[in-house]
Amino acid sequence: MSRLKLGLMLGFAAIVPQTAWSAEPELSPAATAHAAQWPVAHWPWRTDRKIEARIKHLLAAMSVEEKVGQILQADIASVTPEEVRRYHLGSVLNGGNAGPGGDDYAPAEQWLKLADAFYDASMDRSAGGHGIPVMWGTDAVHGHSNIIGATLFPHNSGLGAMRDPALIRQIAAATAIEVRTTGIDWTFAPTITVPQDTRWGRAYEGYSSDPKLVTSYAGPFIEGLQGKPNTGAVLAGPHVIATAKHFLADGGTAQGRDQGDAQISEKTLRDVHAPPYVAAINAGVLSVMASFSSWNGEKMTGNRSMLTDVLKHRMGFGGLVVSDWNAHGQVAGCTNASCPRAVNAGIDMYMAPDSWKALYTSLNAQVRDGTVSKARLDEAVASVLRVKLRAGLFEAGRPSARPYAGKFDLLGAAEHRRIAREAVRKSLVLLKNQGGLLPLRAGSRILVAGDGADDVARQSGGWTLSWQGTGVTPAMFPGATSLWQGIRSAAASAGGAATLSPDGSFSGQRPDAAIVVFGETQYAEFQGDLTTLRLKPEQRGPLETMRKLKAQGIPVVAVMLTGRPLWTNPELNAADAFVVAWLPGSEGAGVADMLLSPAQGKAPEFNGRLSFAWPATARPDGPVLFPLGYGLTSKVPGALAPLSEEPGVAEVAASADLYLAKGVAGPGWSLEARDEGGSTRITTVPAVSAGGRVAVTATDHVVQEGARRFTVSGSGTASVAITSHAAADLSRQTNGEMLLVATLRIDQQPAAPLHFSLGSGAATARLDVGQMDALPVGQWRRVAVPLKCFRTAGADMAKVDMPFAIEFAGPGSLSLSEVRLGMEADVTLNCAKGG
Repeated sequence: MSRLKLGLMLGFAAIVPQTAWSAEPELSPAATAHAAQWPVAHWPWRTDRKIEARIKHLLAAMSVEEKVGQILQADIASVTPEEVRRYHLGSVLNGGNAGPGGDDYAPAEQWLKLADAFYDASMDRSAGGHGIPVMWGTDAVHGHSNIIGATLFPHNSGLGAMRDPALIRQIAAATAIEVRTTGIDWTFAPTITVPQDTRWGRAYEGYSSDPKLVTSYAGPFIEGLQGKPNTGAVLAGPHVIATAKHFLADGGTAQGRDQGDAQISEKTLRDVHAPPYVAAINAGVLSVMASFSSWNGEKMTGNRSMLTDVLKHRMGFGGLVVSDWNAHGQVAGCTNASCPRAVNAGIDMYMAPDSWKALYTSLNAQVRDGTVSKARLDEAVASVLRVKLRAGLFEAGRPSARPYAGKFDLLGAAEHRRIAREAVRKSLVLLKNQGGLLPLRAGSRILVAGDGADDVARQSGGWTLSWQGTGVTPAMFPGATSLWQGIRSAAASAGGAATLSPDGSFSGQRPDAAIVVFGETQYAEFQGDLTTLRLKPEQRGPLETMRKLKAQGIPVVAVMLTGRPLWTNPELNAADAFVVAWLPGSEGAGVADMLLSPAQGKAPEFNGRLSFAWPATARPDGPVLFPLGYGLTSKVPGALAPLSEEPGVAEVAASADLYLAKGVAGPGWSLEARDEGGSTRITTVPAVSAGGRVAVTATDHVVQEGARRFTVSGSGTASVAITSHAAADLSRQTNGEMLLVATLRIDQQPAAPLHFSLGSGAATARLDVGQMDALPVGQWRRVAVPLKCFRTAGADMAKVDMPFAIEFAGPGSLSLSEVRLGMEADVTLNCAKGG
């Protein structure tokens, strides 16, 4: 997917990191852990005298600047190999939307080539460096999911339904090998959270709401990735460095809010959320990622009682603690550019994707003025070096010369796909089977319907090629099998036939049964947060298809794609059989294996059991329909009495991140036309601004009058703005690399440069976006500006009452259909990079 990128002339002074630091605030009693009450783990790595001597020697030889560099991790989209060399950076990572050369979808060869370039830069001793190899971290959370052609395993919520630790180990081992083909040595997995509220947008990254089940998986997965401790260097075998995340209680936040606050007792924190970390430490996990979230109002990234007193001292964790994506900037008293409190609390490596250079400057000053002690800096650096030495990075050589590197036939290898297909089969949960409909008999004529039936991206969910799992095409999944493709093949093999019809229509011979695939669309992190446990309106269309088919007397099998349990009583009523497929990944044939009987041999038997309770209403605190651990087998008919179709909640309003839709301001927002005569709120059209310089009319886009056209005449400034009396907090969205996206059409090329603005009062950023003359006149385009551009230009992203304004300095005309926050655009206007 090609993306036109235009430079921005920001016109603001460079921001100099503040190095002065007042005394760090004391933690509140409610957020202070009592370490003596916590469990003791057993760190299995034996002390290696040679490693410790080498660390001591390096620390004695390194400068403060070199040490600071080692505890910084930069995103590959915001750092070059030359900068890795110059600043002695300890690590790089690829975020969810980063790839070699700015290409998120670069072939595997380019990833390996870039790994070599970063490694070579880190090993350069020409300027007196010590040749400390860089580590590369990636989110291989359900397979090596950033790479085209990799095996995509089911997301964790589905894996939890298997109750199979041995298969979990195989999945991790296969993932490690595929990661190694591209020269990457560190994965930010497994996620061993214990989600308690499935409104959370990361709930599918958790195996279960049951800490015992999660704990049973933590050790096997880590050993599958890293191998067993004390058996030689990690990278000498088919392994990678593992990460247990996110410490602690990211799955326990109030209302399931991502990056939110776990308002719970220390006992609940310890007894519900900590057990998987004891298992992870016992397995020798070499890194732990601190959580974005808070505990009783204090960010974990700045909580010394948790990171140092509990994790390092009480539990005995001897690896490195890494922060999450710019999470240090959320700690009280901190910014992205300066946060000594994080390292003082126990962070050993800052994940500072685009803030690393400012942190480098501020940390150097803070070490010199004593805000960060040299002893604490040495501890952090020693933790980083110890992990690198245990991994064998110093002896491993260039990434391309290491075992498995460049063996791209291992990406999506047949054996790995076999493991994934088995995981799909074992993860499926049967909730209803009226009259023993499943498995469908051999030789059946099957109609396959629903909007998710033939979509590998959708069945794979977020963290798939892109951060949100969106914006990808079928061609990007070579070797993968959609649910439809799997059903078609299985039906033919059993002497029957299958037909794909997304809307459920058919002509000619009547089908023996219909399989309707429906459910959630892709999301990741906070973009998946929900207010209620209900499918979004746009995801409910297949329900009518089920009802239509059932009214015709055709047996209906509902197959739900979802990252989490949601209220589905109407779908359960409309279907004769109901299967939860979770987010199965690239091997859709595993679903077909369970739905259809083979021509010969044993019929499939469902064994999956719910890893979370299934709700009876859409109320988050409502009653349970199916308890944790529920799941039918094919031998049980599975009759289900009619269920209430009253959701128990009001319909949720439009997304808070949608400001303008079909030319009309969203709930809580106002559309205004401004000129020297004042501001005019646009509620009906045609309309004109107070001074008469902005004429507003209706125009078509997708639907009749689905946009508004703004024609500016005369000289001087005039603008169109979206405003509210209640300021919105866009901090998470900004840190999450989200875009302000305007769907617009240039109708008459502006006579002078345009400006985009966002902010509140004096804290408003105004960006010169030029005349946008690269855009074709008369054609609709989604034009985006990264939110971080506005933050860099001075906007207070925590208080935004004007999320969008476009300013004209002369005549021109454009039409607007939609303004929202998002991740995809046709044209992305780039921030100018600072020096």
